[in-house]
Amino acid sequence: MTDQRPDPDALLDELKREELEAQRGRLKIFFGACAGVGKTFAMLAAARIKQQEGVKVLVGVVETHGRKETAAQLDGLEVLPPSRIEYKGRALSEFDIDAALAVNPQLILIDEFAHSNAPGSRHPKRWQDVEELLAAGIDVYTTLNVQHLESLNDVVGQITGIIVRETLPDHVFDMADEVSLVDLPPDELLSRLAAGKVYLPQQAERAVKNFFRKGNLLALRELALRRTADRVDAQMRAYRADQSIKPVWHARERLLVCVGPGPGTEKLVRSAKRLAANLDADWIAVYVETPKLQRLPEEQRARILKGLRLAQELGAETTVLGGSSLAATLLAYARTRNVSKLVVGKSSRGWIARRWEGSLVAELSRLSGDVDVYVVAHELEEDADKRGKRVPSLLFSDSESGNAARGYLAAAAICFATTELNHLLVPYFALSNVIMVHLLAVVLIATRYGRGPGVLASFLSVAAFDFFFVPPQLSFAVSDTQYLLTFIVMLVVALIISQLTARFRFEATIATYRERRTRALYDLGRELAGALTASQIIETAVGRLEPLFRAKVMLFIPDSEDRLRAATDTGNDADAGVAQWVFDNQQPAGLGTNTLPSNAALYVPLKAPMRVRGVIALLPEETVHPFLPEQQRLLETCAAQIALALERVHYVEVAQDAIVAMESERLRNSVLSVVSHDLRTPLTNMLGMANMLNAPTLPSGQQAEIAQSIQDEALRMTKLVTNLLDMAKLQSGVKLNKEWQLLDEVVGSAVRACERSLRHHKLELDLSRDLPVLEYDAVLIERVLVNLLENAGKYTPAGSRIELAARHDGDKVRITVTDDGPGLPASMEHRAFDKFTRGAPESTTPGVGLGLAICRAIIENHGGTIEAGNVRPHGARFCFTLPAGAPPALPPDDA
Repeated sequence: MTDQRPDPDALLDELKREELEAQRGRLKIFFGACAGVGKTFAMLAAARIKQQEGVKVLVGVVETHGRKETAAQLDGLEVLPPSRIEYKGRALSEFDIDAALAVNPQLILIDEFAHSNAPGSRHPKRWQDVEELLAAGIDVYTTLNVQHLESLNDVVGQITGIIVRETLPDHVFDMADEVSLVDLPPDELLSRLAAGKVYLPQQAERAVKNFFRKGNLLALRELALRRTADRVDAQMRAYRADQSIKPVWHARERLLVCVGPGPGTEKLVRSAKRLAANLDADWIAVYVETPKLQRLPEEQRARILKGLRLAQELGAETTVLGGSSLAATLLAYARTRNVSKLVVGKSSRGWIARRWEGSLVAELSRLSGDVDVYVVAHELEEDADKRGKRVPSLLFSDSESGNAARGYLAAAAICFATTELNHLLVPYFALSNVIMVHLLAVVLIATRYGRGPGVLASFLSVAAFDFFFVPPQLSFAVSDTQYLLTFIVMLVVALIISQLTARFRFEATIATYRERRTRALYDLGRELAGALTASQIIETAVGRLEPLFRAKVMLFIPDSEDRLRAATDTGNDADAGVAQWVFDNQQPAGLGTNTLPSNAALYVPLKAPMRVRGVIALLPEETVHPFLPEQQRLLETCAAQIALALERVHYVEVAQDAIVAMESERLRNSVLSVVSHDLRTPLTNMLGMANMLNAPTLPSGQQAEIAQSIQDEALRMTKLVTNLLDMAKLQSGVKLNKEWQLLDEVVGSAVRACERSLRHHKLELDLSRDLPVLEYDAVLIERVLVNLLENAGKYTPAGSRIELAARHDGDKVRITVTDDGPGLPASMEHRAFDKFTRGAPESTTPGVGLGLAICRAIIENHGGTIEAGNVRPHGARFCFTLPAGAPPALPPDDA
């Protein structure tokens, strides 16, 4: 039995897609063959029905062109006032996108989808305004004629003889949720035109003679019907796939088009788009830079970039490759991308040039194997720009491309030097060895300066060898015909060597370029992984990206209210408003993009998995051409790494704050638990004993005992409160009252303070006779000794021995309190001085665990150390040190 269950991954993808679509507005296009078929009228009629259903409708921009029937449809609809843009002394009316977003309607009407906005608008194209409205969750109705579709632009131009300048990328048309075809037979349209329902009488007369001829209308109508049918067919296939009506084959056609500097590039790209659409195939646009194409005139370089941008707008993936052989590089890339069809343009060179340099089509046909090759014909346009200004390579910098004039001069100089050297060698070596020296010079020149200088060196070497060394000398005449074969072989060998050497040099340059990119990504990732703060990430990003892209790098980071602030010095180079728009819309803007392309900088959002973490702006040092597809992908990769690093640091800070909050909560709970228990217990005892004192039959001896117990409990509470206050005082910072004095005095006062708590123990004092005078706060050091002695008394049984010793040890004095009790539990040597930590948690001995923590704080404020440990065979030792400085000299005796 065949398993008809749906693919869970496909279901998950469908759910994600539906979730995204639910947040996005819906786009409906009223599509027609040409003006006058009734698209705007149909759009307004549909909007009026929506308004009657309770939908909030706003007319963003509608062009009635003086048609009364269309203008009547505007009655009752809210119309958005246009914005005024000053351009060359004229006030132009344009769609006000900010006002539309402020109104926030459910449905907005935007006429003429392919319209170009006036310079100074937020977006150069109206369809980009629509994109922003859809992203805001607003539904859009719009109109479009078939001649405005980018892939059909040249076809319509051939049919009508009129080139339409305002075009719409096909992928924008394909993303529409609904396309409504508004159709009208040509005869009826011509009747409307004659009746003045399309244009004014004078305009209508000119239109009938030019664009609105019946043959043109028939062809345009067929294009509109076919384009709509293609869309319906695609929707049908998508529905069958979603419903699992039959098994889906995942193998797809993939098409690759080769973009070059020659004429007809745009037609080649559009043909490839139509072929890809007919085959329902993914397609890739590639430019291969060979040694011949490293330096081109400015117009040809602009033609390449224009072709790549057009392909990208039409939905293609674009890339720039480098290789010594155009055909081999294309086919190698095609096989790595599983391309089944290769599209190239027909060469416009003459047959002599094709015979001499070889035909790309012939070489592709010979090497293609299982890859189909399609050849697109185009007009033979004259390259009037062949002598124009030359610009740098798309892949390599000026240093990598090399200076051609310098290379040729160096080749001539080296050949001259080689000839002079051979003059010195001729008396000692045969002419066959002299030839080897010339060949060696050719190899060196081709290796250092490339193909052209190598070829020049080949001819100069043969000429120099003939003129200076072959009899008769100083003449190009040859006395021995055998030397003719020598010249031919020498020239061929020199040319082959120069060609091979130049090819290897070019391939090595390409490998170096790729290695540099890989190394840059590796270094950036390594340094970002080691960054611990946002400032370190920003410093790393600027330091790595500026030399990589040869541009000034600026970063913007959001604050708590998602308002961007400059994290680097931007001066007047970056626009914070553009950066904020990029952050809010999560789309790039600026140089080389569809949003504010006239801006001098490129703005890219830093997208992390959870959210956008900022915006990075790049201001290139040279604006000969914008960022290439390869550079844009590299920049997107770098931006993703920077965003991940910023998100990692953010969550590290969040985790640290959470740990601090948890630790604070733990300490608060510990304080409340300990204090509530150790305060409640003595209070309860004192309350009970106070009630016993009120008993009239209580003997006088018991009254004294109860009074003493009340005093003991009160002292216990006093010590607890004193410890808490001392700990708070030490943590907030306390000023020590240091004085130079002997240690014996503070030891004596501490022992007297502990007489009652140590009355059941044996206390032994062992103070060295050579103890120096120390500078310390007597009250605090006494507090340390009292805490250590009482701690020893609490945790050792009655009758135990406690020893207090002091020794002079170099530049410090070491004081030790040792007992012979059970000792410290395992692993408590280092934790004994932590706040609210007790030596035996299960012990019933009263205490809050602050005594040793207070001791450590006091000793560290004195510049000493304190530690704990066990002694053999049993017992515990607490040892602290105090610095033994040099006391000040005593004043002289007046006597």
